[in-house]
Amino acid sequence: MTATVPHQGEGSGEDLGTAGENLTRIDPLRSACVLIGVDDYASLDPLRSVRHNLVELRDALVKETIWGIPEDRIVTVANPRAPADLVGPIREAAWRAEDTLIVYYAGHGLLDRHERQLLLTLPDSVEGRPDTCVRSRDVRLAIRDTGTAMRRVLILDCCFSGQVLNEMAGTDRGAQGGAAAVQTLDGVQGSYVMTSAPRDRPSHAPDPRRCTVFTGALVDVMNQGLPDGPDMLGLHALFQAVKERITTMRPTMPQEPQDEDRNGVGRLDFVRNRAVAPPPPPLPHQALAEPPRRSRARTLVWSLTAGAVGLALGLGAAPARDWWDDTHPAAATGACGTPGRSDAPRAVLLDHSDALDKTHVDYEDIEGLSSLALVHEGDEVEALALEDNSPGRVFPLTLGSPFDLRPVAATGRTLRSADNEEFPQWYDGEALVVEKGGRTMLIGSETGPAIRRFDIDSGRQIGADLPIPKVLRYWPEGGAQAGRSIESLALTPDGRHLYAGWEAPLSKDGDTRGRGIIRIQRYTGSPGGAYTPDLQYAYLAGDGMNLVELAAVDDSGGLLALERQYTDGLGTAIRVVQLSLGKARDVAGGGSLYGRSADVFAKDQPVFNLLDCPAGGPGAVATSGSVQLNPLVDNVEGMALGAPWTEGRYKGWRPLYMVSDDNDSPDQITRLYALAVRLTL
Repeated sequence: MTATVPHQGEGSGEDLGTAGENLTRIDPLRSACVLIGVDDYASLDPLRSVRHNLVELRDALVKETIWGIPEDRIVTVANPRAPADLVGPIREAAWRAEDTLIVYYAGHGLLDRHERQLLLTLPDSVEGRPDTCVRSRDVRLAIRDTGTAMRRVLILDCCFSGQVLNEMAGTDRGAQGGAAAVQTLDGVQGSYVMTSAPRDRPSHAPDPRRCTVFTGALVDVMNQGLPDGPDMLGLHALFQAVKERITTMRPTMPQEPQDEDRNGVGRLDFVRNRAVAPPPPPLPHQALAEPPRRSRARTLVWSLTAGAVGLALGLGAAPARDWWDDTHPAAATGACGTPGRSDAPRAVLLDHSDALDKTHVDYEDIEGLSSLALVHEGDEVEALALEDNSPGRVFPLTLGSPFDLRPVAATGRTLRSADNEEFPQWYDGEALVVEKGGRTMLIGSETGPAIRRFDIDSGRQIGADLPIPKVLRYWPEGGAQAGRSIESLALTPDGRHLYAGWEAPLSKDGDTRGRGIIRIQRYTGSPGGAYTPDLQYAYLAGDGMNLVELAAVDDSGGLLALERQYTDGLGTAIRVVQLSLGKARDVAGGGSLYGRSADVFAKDQPVFNLLDCPAGGPGAVATSGSVQLNPLVDNVEGMALGAPWTEGRYKGWRPLYMVSDDNDSPDQITRLYALAVRLTL
């Protein structure tokens, strides 16, 4: 949707104000603002980013160098339990606002498809249960019907938030443009609505330790300003800058904010452009009487004392601490969990190693490692690593132990066809499993897509390609996305079932509230023999994530799924979830999976997020040229699960190995990880 911003005075309503009122700026001293956020859910996924939204957006709005709203005119509502707890503060703020009422909401957004309206969620909201949510119409009515503010502003950061514009336009189907979009706010002299996404698209929150993508961009623009902009920025100018920033940040995950304006509210001066504007003069509520001389003397004494203490700390304790940290950095090991959470972690980082990065064996570079398979476990763990570059090569590795990784690579084995010809340069092998007995391996290639069996010693193909169901092929036969087909393979311990995972949703499946609908094809057969496709499963990946690797947990449909997401400017997100296919339905032969009931999909339980694993002290983890929120994180694509430990500290846990693909780039690292994971039975 293209933003429509009429000039001041256009639209169906009256002018912005009467004589003597501020017609050029949204006045912080006569306005009121309520910030509402929900991050702690009982049924829906948590949204930890929202708590950062509330803190950072409030901080920006109260700064005198940005807007300068007094502290007593802005209220934060975190995790309202009932509809009245969400709507009530809006009405209270509306009674206080004389100039402008600003209402902001962040949290999960759901759609009531029967009544075609946006639902704002509460901590106990349940998808498919509109009665557990707050209708956006109730929020709009609270904004419209309360108080005498000249202008009303609504900002929504949630999935499908653009639906509110459709609802507003629907109240007067004969109206057109921006005036129709805010018809339910009729009766006020001006209104403005900004949403984080269109009516049918999700909003994104890739890092729980930072703001959501939309609010993060909004706060950044307010804090940094626009170097080529005017001294003051209006709401629409902020919106345009936010939209441009998001487009630049997320080329592979579109999120297109929307806005609609009535009577030119979006063009009014709102915040100072910090990139060009001089510091503002003190506002009236800041004027303080000069303190008595005695008080000033006490202040001076305290200042000198504090300064002396600070100088002592600055010259003594801090350098000593820095020296100790520099010479004795904490190791990058420990529990992978969110700080402040009391629940026991399900993963512990044991070790990592960059020994394979930018190295070579017999003049062949070790690069592009995209899959990992264990060959032998013992004092020295042995594995195979698949290279996804041309012409297709598998490197034998010795890894050391999970507590002390010392990876060494042997001469790579080039993959060849049955007639001993190398595969073409576009082979693009992405998935590798070793069959029971250790003599053959199955490799999945995105080119085709195809699954082939190879002799491990010679690298030559054995037999014909495994059949790929038509629906999982590329157009015109199927709906697989180009370059996003077979990315993962997993074999059950008994060798009876092979699972093949597609990296991204089929074109006809799409996503559910930003979670990609991922298909997993099961094959049944025997090691070294024929594998025939039978059942097909699906699950919902994490918000914006794709599936890059699978590992079988047991013989009855338990899998580990490795998911990855890359965001320009934020880096890579890596998480591992445990899937249970036991009660999932077979989706083979059916149509689109979009909108299917929840019991169709496999259940998933988060195991860990690599962002939450400890990076240790300074220098404990090497940094690459790419931006990463945690230097430990890189482009992880391969994963292998070991047998459970039968004794020791991690008895009953299992070793998990992961490897990153450096894409033959100097800005990425080939890194090996070892973790202990606690899986459910």
